[in-house]
Amino acid sequence: MLKDNHSDDDVKDLVSELEIMKMIGRHPNVISLLGCCSNEGPLYVIMEYAAHGNLRNFLHGHRFEENYEQRNQKYLASIKCIHRDLAARNILVADGYVMKIADFGLARDVQDHEYYRKMTAGKVPIRWMAPESLEHFFFDSWTDVWSFGVLLWEIMTLGRQPYLNVTSWEYLLQYLKQGNRLEKPAQCPDGVYAVMRGCWQLTPTQRPLFGEVVDHLKLCLDAMGTCFEILSQI
Repeated sequence: MLKDNHSDDDVKDLVSELEIMKMIGRHPNVISLLGCCSNEGPLYVIMEYAAHGNLRNFLHGHRFEENYEQRNQKYLASIKCIHRDLAARNILVADGYVMKIADFGLARDVQDHEYYRKMTAGKVPIRWMAPESLEHFFFDSWTDVWSFGVLLWEIMTLGRQPYLNVTSWEYLLQYLKQGNRLEKPAQCPDGVYAVMRGCWQLTPTQRPLFGEVVDHLKLCLDAMGTCFEILSQI
């Protein structure tokens, strides 16, 4: 629900998020809309409960554990929905440690168009944004892939903030255009970091599709499983 001192824009944003969630429907890795109340009084949006909170805080609470799992789906891209804010803070951890994408305040339905261009002022998550989003406020499935690479980096660092010393979007844009990228986390397998680097290609069409990201990560997990099996037999 909205805070007591909400503005008209806050109401519009919540209604917009509600409409996006209605359009998205149900998927095991997307937080579900259970209902809403809008006839009289305050607007309420009712969503399913995620017992373990958001992924960023969950990772912070498990920084001394070595084993954790990351699951991936490509559902939103398949229904032409761009999220625009894929980050650990917007992934909720439900019972059974199932990861669910949430917070659709910035999401856009692009059924009729393959891209969305932001034309109004407002806060945007610059550390998770692709160069074309930073420079032209342009968003599509390729920019979500870039953000997913940053999300993977968050997972492998157990919730560290990316580009910690970045102070402005202008600086970050120049930094990325010069070929700089987030460094490989200390405990990150080479294959997983290769997926991240693929997501961070400067040319959007050189980035993998979400389906390819899933396939690459499955190969990484299979390779890690084979390695652990061999080590257990030594």
